[in-house]
Amino acid sequence: MKSKSIKIFLLATVYTIAVFSNASAQKFAYVDSQYILSKMPEYKAAQDQIDKISIQWQKEIEAKYSEIDQLYKAYKADEVLLTDEMKQKRQGEIEQKEQAVKDLQKQHFGVDGDLFKKRQELVKPLQDKVYSAIQDLAEKSNLAVIFDKSSDFTMLYASPKYDKSDEILKNMGYSIGNTENKKKSGYHH
Repeated sequence: MKSKSIKIFLLATVYTIAVFSNASAQKFAYVDSQYILSKMPEYKAAQDQIDKISIQWQKEIEAKYSEIDQLYKAYKADEVLLTDEMKQKRQGEIEQKEQAVKDLQKQHFGVDGDLFKKRQELVKPLQDKVYSAIQDLAEKSNLAVIFDKSSDFTMLYASPKYDKSDEILKNMGYSIGNTENKKKSGYHH
């Protein structure tokens, strides 16, 4: 019985050493996808286009709310002169216009609204391009894992020597140029 316990202990020890040896041989790196995207002129152009569309839609909605406000003020001014039937009719018109604006607002800015779809149309191909470049780098550099420090995954410390963001940009054909915006320190809070 004692011999069996020793064999199990030795087998577990060898297995543990093998696992830790493999783990320590793995190479890790990180990138800052927001930094990478910010250095891509087509991303900036896409963001500008999205911002313009968003502002245009917001102005359209504000104009409709202003129109509703004018209708409501006119209704309040005329209210004492109106019959109950006329009051209900005008209130109904105002409520319909309010609902139409709310629907338009949801259509443009809702969870799966026009703005979301436009962002998907313009930004997703750029994000896919970055992801593809990251995947290529991982394969070429034999990296086991690449973290994205701009995502929800929080890093308390990241050594700049493992930051592969500039390498990704270079592999995608972008000149790195000014890297002042990049954090030099590895400490993040």
